[in-house]
Amino acid sequence: MKVKVINLDNKEVGEVSLNSDIYKQELRKDILHKVVAWQRAKKRAGTHKTKGISDISGTTKKPFKQKGTGNARQGSLRSPQFRGGAVIFGPVVRDHEYPIQKKVKKLALKIALSAKLSEKKLVIIDSLGIKNHKTKDLKTKLNKIGVSSVLIIGLDTEKDINFTKAYRNIKNVDALPTNAINVYDILNHDHLVLSRASVDMINERLS
Repeated sequence: MKVKVINLDNKEVGEVSLNSDIYKQELRKDILHKVVAWQRAKKRAGTHKTKGISDISGTTKKPFKQKGTGNARQGSLRSPQFRGGAVIFGPVVRDHEYPIQKKVKKLALKIALSAKLSEKKLVIIDSLGIKNHKTKDLKTKLNKIGVSSVLIIGLDTEKDINFTKAYRNIKNVDALPTNAINVYDILNHDHLVLSRASVDMINERLS
């Protein structure tokens, strides 16, 4: 499957072959949802915590004798029924990540790429090289291409220094190296831009 390649001035400079096995997948919302939920769970800090009875500072003395006071029996002032007491079954520090099959992650990435292609929101550009690091100039180039909310794949922070500096101040524009491509970020932007080099790397990774 042939797709045209353009530059940042929106001029056609060639074409590239896309693997039909990767870019012609049927839309499976259940697979996409499963992987997005997994990605979001991984990002959770898991630092939420309430104090259990062993974390509450205070006396260990019995508040009053067991019988004869007319009050309900109590063993500690640090119990949850008292003000300043513990929280029962509250959240604790933990890792929210859980395992997911590699083939499911790979399939979800194929489906996300296929969805962008079918919606005509996938753009292939020859290079991310620009002459200066002015945000205004890069924003003008992206407007020429017709993208605003866009994820750009193929960023090389060592080679594409000007591009790295320029895109960071543009709202709804994100750029990632090819090895960091993921389902959540693809779906979180209207358009997807791939560099010519990243297409080959994606083919190698997902074939």
